[in-house]
Amino acid sequence: MPHTILSDISASVSELKKNPMATVSAGEGFPVAILNRNQPAFYCVPAELYEKMLDALDDHELVNLVNERSNQPLVDIDLDSYL
Repeated sequence: MPHTILSDISASVSELKKNPMATVSAGEGFPVAILNRNQPAFYCVPAELYEKMLDALDDHELVNLVNERSNQPLVDIDLDSYL
């Protein structure tokens, strides 16, 4: 059964076990597809890229929240009254 590999670089689980940091480095900052019996098992994502992915997801959620609330009426608040 064919599988789509969403990475330019791939490595076997055995290669990952032998030298994990070399496997990560082979991706040059991009994900490395880890194959088990020539099928993608998971993607090895460098920490910096993972952090960027989480930031992008968070930004996307915030954009959706702003879009949902953009049609709500504005409410004037006097912050001094809370002091």
